[in-house]
Amino acid sequence: QVQLVESGGGLVQAGGSLRLSCAASGRTSSRYAMAWFRQAPGKEREFVTAISWNGSTYTADSVKGRFTISRDNAKDLVYLQMDSLKPEDTAVYYCAIGSLDTTIQAYHYWGQGTQVTVSL
Repeated sequence: QVQLVESGGGLVQAGGSLRLSCAASGRTSSRYAMAWFRQAPGKEREFVTAISWNGSTYTADSVKGRFTISRDNAKDLVYLQMDSLKPEDTAVYYCAIGSLDTTIQAYHYWGQGTQVTVSL
């Protein structure tokens, strides 16, 4: 079993930055993709960005140029650096492990989520 724990969420003003972290533990393999999804109130969970075990990335157009994903394979950590935050980035952010893809179905393990709130 794999456990994922996110941290780093909080309240920030528009234009500010936050850095989310996700720690993986349990029966992990280094050759997996890690991703960030988000879910705003009343909306479906949506893909944000993902990174393969060797550093290839996919990023949603809505955050491209503002959000950066990175990972530390030795420590089983993945990060999401969020800059130039906008109120529409407000959501619960989830970390996931699976196959490199933009769909929810490609990811088999999920964290509990961390709230990010961006105020005007």
